[in-house]
Amino acid sequence: MTFQAYLDNIQAKTGKSPEDFKAEATRDGVYRPDMTATELVAWLKGTYQLGHGHSMAIWAVFKDRGWVRAGGKT
Repeated sequence: MTFQAYLDNIQAKTGKSPEDFKAEATRDGVYRPDMTATELVAWLKGTYQLGHGHSMAIWAVFKDRGWVRAGGKT
């Protein structure tokens, strides 16, 4: 499965884009630039029932877009 396919499947399942997840994580008090992958993944799993691989794909987008520190802890 390609990375884009992961993102497409996430959007099909949740109706959310990475931008939507960032906005909702901000609203829920989860998002901050120094957050860890573990924090985001736990929130995605608990709130959206995403699996680990799909949650990590969203984490990768957060890192690639500079929304979190690239060297953040996981």
